[in-house]
Amino acid sequence: MATRILMVCLGNICRSPLAEGIMKSKVDTSRIMVDSAGTGGYHLGEKPDARSIATALKFGIDISGQRCRKFAAPDFKHFDIIYAMDLQNYKDIISLARSDEDKKKVQLLMEGVSGETLEIPDPYYGGEDGFDRVYKLIDLACDHIANKMKNS
Repeated sequence: MATRILMVCLGNICRSPLAEGIMKSKVDTSRIMVDSAGTGGYHLGEKPDARSIATALKFGIDISGQRCRKFAAPDFKHFDIIYAMDLQNYKDIISLARSDEDKKKVQLLMEGVSGETLEIPDPYYGGEDGFDRVYKLIDLACDHIANKMKNS
């Protein structure tokens, strides 16, 4: 059975769509399923933010086919690992956990990436360079996770 990974940010239009696209580019998608969601339901059904789409394309990844959805408690059942982009989203996800088993599935995306921040900053209100910086942080984290999965 495939490992199922969920990337989660606030609105599912900036960071988690990038994380989904980047992670898919680094793993065998027949063995590892990757999806994304947001803790807030502000953009349901919408495409990722145009700046996220443009940034991903700049690095050779097309995320324009993704659609925003909201994280919900049943996601604990459907996913093996849930990565939060920052501490607030981590807390919001944990607050929906129904058991210790659910809680054990949740971690910060940057957890274990040495020398880096634990949080992926939200680039929504920043300039274009904020999206590049976020892309590079997520790329670093996804490299770390993909390598860990290959070696386990």
